[in-house]
Amino acid sequence: MRILNGKETAESIKLEIAEEVKARLAAGKSRPHLAAVLVGENGASLTYVNAKVKACAKVGFESTLVKLDADISEEELLKEVHKLNDDPSIHGFIVQLPLPDHIDDQRIIEAVSPEKDVDGFHPLNVGRMVLGLPCFLPATPYGILQLLEKNDIQTEGKHCLVLGRSNIVGSPMSILLARNSSPGNCTVTLAHSRTKDIKSLSLQADIIIAAVGRPHFLTADMVKEGAVIVDVGIHRIEDKTKKSGYRLIGDVDFDEVASKTEAISPVPGGVGPMTIVALLKNTLQAAG
Repeated sequence: MRILNGKETAESIKLEIAEEVKARLAAGKSRPHLAAVLVGENGASLTYVNAKVKACAKVGFESTLVKLDADISEEELLKEVHKLNDDPSIHGFIVQLPLPDHIDDQRIIEAVSPEKDVDGFHPLNVGRMVLGLPCFLPATPYGILQLLEKNDIQTEGKHCLVLGRSNIVGSPMSILLARNSSPGNCTVTLAHSRTKDIKSLSLQADIIIAAVGRPHFLTADMVKEGAVIVDVGIHRIEDKTKKSGYRLIGDVDFDEVASKTEAISPVPGGVGPMTIVALLKNTLQAAG
């Protein structure tokens, strides 16, 4: 068993990006500029956005954080999105999800210019992804592809089970791993809340991408020997032994499952850092 260390992998990719930024600047090109829009004071979102800002500084990007009140109207938020669309100094931006209940997430996603949609959520980018055309890939699936590639996980001809069908992770992940590319060329099964007997499917899988949003959903009796496990879940559970009062766990029961695997990503320190790196790579692409 080996650990798919997203933190270490992300740091190595950041070094590569930093070198590309230096080369851009030496050639007289602009410094890549990523903006993030944060609505409200969601603690997890704030932590995540701050991590993105720090990552930008590390690789030599400019970054802008647009903080807005939780009670902002949908129309006012759309105005902020259009400002960023029209700002030539900003190459790419994200609107951090989830948004407050009174705002239609999809309407905001569709308002972002596809050329600046470095989260890869706009329908135009999703459609181009499905067709295998150049586009911005969704950040978390893109990060997972990088994690597999950089750790020499062979995917061709493998049976991959994707647990969860969200538009952010599960559905795009299933498409990307089935594509005629590397990583890719998997035979993919996409399982979800209506799938019957998930255990019988998971026991056949060479690779499992766990993105169901349920703590410790995947247990040792659901995994065959030598499988590769990527845990996308992240959950806070109470832990009075920790200074913070909580600890983070994933969708996989790591302590039970790890010994059966060829490789497994931890939580934290697995997929999370890779998502941020994928966002940086998309921004570099957007800068042209």
